[in-house]
Amino acid sequence: MTIRTILTIPDSKLREICAPIEKVDDGVKKLVDDMFDTMYDAPGVGLAAIQIGELRRLFVLDVAKDGKPPKPLVFINPKIVWTSEDLSTYEEGCLSIPGYYEEVERPAKVRVQFLNRDGEDQEMEAEGLLATCIQHELDHLDGKLFIDYLSKLKRDRVMKKYTKFAKMSGKLAS
Repeated sequence: MTIRTILTIPDSKLREICAPIEKVDDGVKKLVDDMFDTMYDAPGVGLAAIQIGELRRLFVLDVAKDGKPPKPLVFINPKIVWTSEDLSTYEEGCLSIPGYYEEVERPAKVRVQFLNRDGEDQEMEAEGLLATCIQHELDHLDGKLFIDYLSKLKRDRVMKKYTKFAKMSGKLAS
């Protein structure tokens, strides 16, 4: 069990675009295991590889409700191939922006193509919380955060708050 450090804003690495995974090998499977360990420990429902400093197109999810058996999902090289015109709004949070939540509007349904943990081609249609989480985590792989959907004023306030905190805690040079 390896719990990795989760990057938080204003870390500039969170804005980088992740590279595709060429081959699903033992190293990728170990990364997936580390990501689940880290996500469950946080605790969270999703984690993108970039959030632990790995610039790879990979994220993990588990949106099982409390008290229900885990339903871990692995998305390698994910690509949304369809979105519904209908929209839904969910309160989103992010392990890279701890303690901050805001409502975000996104397509209500998506269809995503990806490789699973064994490197097999998959396609899934999702709605509700799962669709929101897929979109949220896929955004991470493209250097986008959920706060980018907020007004400039709200986004600037959040960045200022977390930058100040990072400076005070010594995580950011003055």
